[in-house]
Amino acid sequence: MLTLRTLIFNGIQATPIDVQIQITGGLPKPEFHLIGLVDKAVAESQERIRNALAAMNLSLPARRLTVNLAPADIEKSGAHFDLAILCGILCSIGILPEQELAKYVIMGEIGLNGALLKTNGILPASVWAAENGYGIICPADQGPEARISGHTDILAPRHILDLINHFKGVQILPIPSAIGLPPEARATDGCLSDIRGQDGAKRALEIAAAGGHAMLMIGPPGSGKTMLASRLPGILPPMTPREILDCSVIYSIAGKLGPHGLISSRPFRAAHHTASAVALSGGGADAKPGEISLAHNGVLFLDELPEFQRQTLEILRQPMESGTIMISRARRTATYPARFQLIAAMNPCPCGHLGNAALSCSRAPRCAEAYQNKISGPLLDRIDLHTDVDAVNPWDMADSDKIGESSATVRARVIAARDKQLARSREMFGAEILNAHLDGKNLDAACALSDAAVKFLNQAAEKMGMSARGYQRIKRIARTIADLRHSDAVEISDIAEALSYRPINRGKYGA
Repeated sequence: MLTLRTLIFNGIQATPIDVQIQITGGLPKPEFHLIGLVDKAVAESQERIRNALAAMNLSLPARRLTVNLAPADIEKSGAHFDLAILCGILCSIGILPEQELAKYVIMGEIGLNGALLKTNGILPASVWAAENGYGIICPADQGPEARISGHTDILAPRHILDLINHFKGVQILPIPSAIGLPPEARATDGCLSDIRGQDGAKRALEIAAAGGHAMLMIGPPGSGKTMLASRLPGILPPMTPREILDCSVIYSIAGKLGPHGLISSRPFRAAHHTASAVALSGGGADAKPGEISLAHNGVLFLDELPEFQRQTLEILRQPMESGTIMISRARRTATYPARFQLIAAMNPCPCGHLGNAALSCSRAPRCAEAYQNKISGPLLDRIDLHTDVDAVNPWDMADSDKIGESSATVRARVIAARDKQLARSREMFGAEILNAHLDGKNLDAACALSDAAVKFLNQAAEKMGMSARGYQRIKRIARTIADLRHSDAVEISDIAEALSYRPINRGKYGA
């Protein structure tokens, strides 16, 4: 019995799959049997392989050919098993050397003419192969993607004949070229100086960027909420090499890697309010990553927040706390990273003009409370920063005196604040933790308050009816504000500013 190796992914975790091939008995014509728990795409590999062999003037032997994908109890999906199965067949009839191919992880879809076609998950497969001492065989178009991991034992043929010729010594396949790191795509992000006024909202955006905090902007239509959110990537620090690799792995599994092959700019995912729960969380037949995982290490922007289905928004609660999401299906469970920064925007009421006597509807202010109650209290409690974005006078748009700081200026302060908090967390906890993710003893250690500051915060929490989670979030925000001041100590003024970003009650905008 011949055995080759390929992979399947549960989330970003790779599971080795053995492709076992056995040929038995003499029959009048070939019999091809594929066994194991497989989906339609895997089952159809039989026809793709038959046609690919015919295109090379080869045929299956007139015997019983059994292909087993082990372990049998794991559901296999996707067309990337084609190449491993075809290589196994070619080994069994003496065209390819089994001992050599056993040293590789083999992934790729086979076209009807024998060409190798792109498939998802080549980057994480290359990472797994390098860590476990295997080479990797993949389609030529994805050879550079496999090189991202630093692996060099890579064979990337365009056609199955190229692979045959390589092992026969007729044509040696070169090591694929490495992909250079593309520049950060900041030219299209715009600049904060494009937004006139809105000093308070810009300050909240800077705090959110510095500490990785979630933020909700509330204001009438045309006040600049979407523009503010779109400027956030321009003030965030550059991604670290580890973050680049983590994001690229997720996009590789989702089949969304671009021509550069690396995700070097922080993701900015703007989900439409009609997005389903599966689109946001991930899932489907193949348990693919959703928007919250595609926003890992970046920003998830939800505009018109109350227009989302409530059950869809509730999905955000667990990953906002844990930084991961588990997708459970009948036959598969996948866990994906989901450490995203939530930025949300909403109008104060359905018409959007609450408080403007000339424009508000006849149902104001009653409609505002019902509109805001579409968002659950537990979800709102997980959003650190709540800020009003007031309407801007049209005549102020052309006033040069209203031009504020550039994104580059604000970004320099954000980077300095992040460097300070990450250095502190490395020293205290031995790990890099943003202020927004501090909890328990770590938060108490990083945000030690004086007796006067504790008394001030306790009094404010009692008057505002603050939850224990909200109390902790105030400390996190205050810690970030102090970091922006380059201060080791959190002062009462920092706590006072942090309190200004928490709503006193759910009816604030409907009162």
